[in-house]
Amino acid sequence: MLFVGLDLAWSPRNPSGLVVLERAKGGWLPSHWSAELGDDPEILGFIAEAVGAGPALIAIDAPLIVPNETGSRPCDRELSRVYRKREAGTLPVSRAGLGGMVRGEALVEKLSELGFELEAQVEKGAAVRQVVEVFPHPAMVELFGLERTLKYKAKKGRPLEFRLKEFSQYVELLRSLKRWQPALAAGALLPKALHGLRGRALKALEDLLDACFCAYIGLWLWHWGPQGYRVFGSKQAGFIVVPTRQRA
Repeated sequence: MLFVGLDLAWSPRNPSGLVVLERAKGGWLPSHWSAELGDDPEILGFIAEAVGAGPALIAIDAPLIVPNETGSRPCDRELSRVYRKREAGTLPVSRAGLGGMVRGEALVEKLSELGFELEAQVEKGAAVRQVVEVFPHPAMVELFGLERTLKYKAKKGRPLEFRLKEFSQYVELLRSLKRWQPALAAGALLPKALHGLRGRALKALEDLLDACFCAYIGLWLWHWGPQGYRVFGSKQAGFIVVPTRQRA
């Protein structure tokens, strides 16, 4: 079983990050990764080569089902009600807001040709070829017990020094997963220092680590099954799967 995390850019003009996790002695580790994937054929080709015909779960940070022309999806509203106080809500998603083209939908359609099915429920330990929509912000506050999301993304008025401090916390949280169950040894992707990082190099590392976290979310859902996640929304109107630590 392999786990793929995809931080999908809104447009193919911007690079997307992708990480594949495979089982290793004592846990899981990255086997393939890229922060420079462009259009959908490039992404699909990378997945096909890295995963092959075997079982895999692909966790994508992007809207995958958007039936509403305007407004927002029920799953986005429901999730935001739960996580707004922890600054982990979503932005409204609609077809009009995306310019009429939903990149995630088109990608899922192509993945179905490779045998991947889009399903919200993840069966514990099952050998599947499945795709789920995830969102790192609520996953981050849930799994790591944060009071709020870490603000490492570029934003007007947000100083680089502050972003690097927040990003450093993110790196250390990902590093701590080697002691978790399931365990992730992501050291090959994690920088020893962030000093001097900025611009495109910093953005590429952010995308790569977000993709790695998405892959871990997928691993978590599969490892714990329904007792380890919550589904917001539905397959008909769009859904987001959020990992939880409230296990029975």
